[in-house]
Amino acid sequence: METGIKGKTEMTVTEQFSAKTLGSGTMDVLGTPGLAALAEKCAWESVAPFLEEGQGTVGIRLDLKHLSATPVGKKVWCESVLTEIADRRLLFSFRAFDDAGLIGEGCHERFIVDKEKFLNKSHAKYENA
Repeated sequence: METGIKGKTEMTVTEQFSAKTLGSGTMDVLGTPGLAALAEKCAWESVAPFLEEGQGTVGIRLDLKHLSATPVGKKVWCESVLTEIADRRLLFSFRAFDDAGLIGEGCHERFIVDKEKFLNKSHAKYENA
């Protein structure tokens, strides 16, 4: 895996991703949590083909500026670039758009994990609780 890997993910804003439904507001526009999910998906999908068998990535940090509202029914897309790799740490920059222009931007940090170990550790913390 090398820096410079680009991703692009698009979706139509449905009521499921509206601020009203997600609890981040009262309007039928793309909610900030929906934009965050789009940015994360764009990042992880871009590097998935470069991972070894049994590996995945998990998000650990997201810095997002939601700059413009997009009504339900409109198409949005995100473009990401892998800007830094440090051992298992991956850093992405991203920008999101609708047909009227830029709607969001930021950076996202993910870690490469062994899926089985990660899930076992997650479940183990509740077995001893």
